[in-house]
Amino acid sequence: LYFSAQEGILSFYHIKDLQYEIKICADISQPISSLIFSPDYTNLLLVTDQGTVYSYSPAHSGEAVKLLDTSSSCFLAADFLTPGNNYCVSVTVSGEVQVWSLEDGTFLSKLNLGIEVQV
Repeated sequence: LYFSAQEGILSFYHIKDLQYEIKICADISQPISSLIFSPDYTNLLLVTDQGTVYSYSPAHSGEAVKLLDTSSSCFLAADFLTPGNNYCVSVTVSGEVQVWSLEDGTFLSKLNLGIEVQV
């Protein structure tokens, strides 16, 4: 079980029977608003409410890597663009849908929906 609180720390709870072990996986020092696994469960997106997206690979147990920072665009949400784990899609409050490369955080494309978006 992966869990994050307002402190921006990603934790892993290994639960077996009536016992559990807690491991701190990453500290990004920003409140994490959502955690999204890739379709094959090899990567985890850490999305902050400030518009920053990080990638964490549970198999490699390394640090979270900053992929993109959309803090100037009223960022609302992000998710993997399937199939595969190569692209991320985000949406802003103003209704702009953006596609990003997860390899290097490169902005690739956008589409304006023409309406405000809410979660």
